[in-house]
Amino acid sequence: MVIRRSQMRTETREKMRGGEGSVSITNLVSPDELPHGRLLADLEIPPGAGIGEHEHGAETEYYIIHGGRALVVDSGVEREVSEGDVVVTGGGASHSIRNASDKPLRLIALIITH
Repeated sequence: MVIRRSQMRTETREKMRGGEGSVSITNLVSPDELPHGRLLADLEIPPGAGIGEHEHGAETEYYIIHGGRALVVDSGVEREVSEGDVVVTGGGASHSIRNASDKPLRLIALIITH
């Protein structure tokens, strides 16, 4: 199967999960085409914006950073991440992410259900 970029749906969410600003989400694969998962998306987060803190219980979320820098709070610990880093959150842990640079933050988000 080939999914062309022109077939992918993009949406903008304001104050995602209680975060600041807006997040642009391009769904790379629809959830019904993602066995054992519920999200595979390319996100763009402008400077100062982010996704608020939230938990992942019966699922694991992966953030694959492919542009920019961010501050991630992972189970209460703040860390800086940048291009090439991967953030893994699951098993009831919580996380948030905020663009900490003057350039857009780009990441792939993948949520796998258990």
